[in-house]
Amino acid sequence: MSGPDPVELSRWERFLEYFLFHFRWVVVIPIVLPLSIGYEVFTNFRNFIVFTAQSAPKAHDRKVALIKNQVKAWAAGDRTSKMCTARSGWNTMSFRVPLYKDSMTKIRTDMLIDILEIDPIAMTVRVEPMVTMGQLTRFLIPLGYTLPIVPELDDLTVGGMINGCGVESSGRKYGLFQHICQSYEIVTAHGELIVATKDKENEHQALFFGIPWSHGTLGLLVAATIRIIPAKPYVRLTYYPCQSKAKLLDRLENAAKSADNEFVEGLQFTHDTGVVMTGFFADSPPVNASVNNIGRWYKPWFFEHVRSICTANQEIVEYIPLRDYYHRHSRSIFWEIKDLVPFGNHPLFRYTLGWAMPPKISLLKRTTPKSVRNIYNRRHVLQDMLIPFDKASEAIDLFHEEVEIYPLWLCPFNLPSSPGLIRQRTGTNIIYVDIGVYGSCELEKYHPVDTTRKLESFVRSVKGVQMLYADTYMTLPEFWEMFDGTLYDWLRVKYGCKDAFPNVYEKINRAVRY
Repeated sequence: MSGPDPVELSRWERFLEYFLFHFRWVVVIPIVLPLSIGYEVFTNFRNFIVFTAQSAPKAHDRKVALIKNQVKAWAAGDRTSKMCTARSGWNTMSFRVPLYKDSMTKIRTDMLIDILEIDPIAMTVRVEPMVTMGQLTRFLIPLGYTLPIVPELDDLTVGGMINGCGVESSGRKYGLFQHICQSYEIVTAHGELIVATKDKENEHQALFFGIPWSHGTLGLLVAATIRIIPAKPYVRLTYYPCQSKAKLLDRLENAAKSADNEFVEGLQFTHDTGVVMTGFFADSPPVNASVNNIGRWYKPWFFEHVRSICTANQEIVEYIPLRDYYHRHSRSIFWEIKDLVPFGNHPLFRYTLGWAMPPKISLLKRTTPKSVRNIYNRRHVLQDMLIPFDKASEAIDLFHEEVEIYPLWLCPFNLPSSPGLIRQRTGTNIIYVDIGVYGSCELEKYHPVDTTRKLESFVRSVKGVQMLYADTYMTLPEFWEMFDGTLYDWLRVKYGCKDAFPNVYEKINRAVRY
């Protein structure tokens, strides 16, 4: 499955590749940033009006009725094309654009963008699938609540975290995003609205466990009810610099196993250095405590702040406002922004234009032609591999050898033993770690297909899984070696999905993305 050698480029392609990795800011700053600002202002104003008018619940019923009618019309038609969501391919958080939407019947789930209700007695919030993490934290935190798991980037959606995957530094306590969900409201391939919960009495319990990671191939998610917990205004965060890989992983594992920590995360800056961060909720900082409002536009990018602590090799404690902590990687899109705006962390830029950052990923995709994107993708790596913690050292060594991209994101989490596309079969909860690799590979030997397949092979060998938003070059048998299709295949038959929706492999393999 080898592709073209990435170094075999024409002179023009070499120039364009050089431009993309050194002067992309020429397009980002004057074009993408203003568009991003306008989009953000409009969206926030629209959400404020809807919240003030309390119009979302009634509108939700109308939107779901339209979706049901669309599905029933498809079912009554010639059924020559399968169904997918109407959300534009460029309007997703993945850096890739799906091709399959061009030939399918689009169902208007893209209208489902509102928070519907909060239940302080049941401690749940009910939302539509296009609601974002930023939208939820703006709504919940002022009321004194939060989600147990809040994936970092503002624009990540509830539907993406359920149909795909959501992991965060509180995963050592709560698992993945799917594990904090109480129920899913699904429009089936027959146009029927059903509610799936994990309760044994629920006739759709199996579907509840099948929906996560299914990427919309078992039905159309129209709402979800999610657990909430009490929140406090701050996070007390402790930074532990580590000067060896062994010490870093040992500290990270011990922190993940400690019941005292609400949040655990690691950033690895070289093969032998990194920082482990542990935190818990706090009411208010003590007198003379260090308070760091890391979400302010003029502040250094969070990963650079952590890097400076690693370089100083001194343990420190900071109090960070809760919402700032949750979205600590948003302003720099983890560290992808350094390739787009290399001088973006310079104080002069931060104080003058930092308030406009970051550009919307969807708009970056929308303003990048396919031919340019293909050249950019020759060197760009975007992967999250979920590995049993006892294999983390081997995985880091492999990533170092094959791509040598830093920082690495290290996020430990528990994976409960439950049915579904991903499961661990030991019968007990064990610690996994998400190793996130984001950036441009400078190694001459790097090959996007061959290298990714080598990484995928390792992940399968240690019984890990690959997040499916990223490039996947596995063959069909290799894919089902990594994932458990037992429940999934049964659900596809039971709910009439085989003719209605593509299967998950048909939606995520690299051949259907560009």
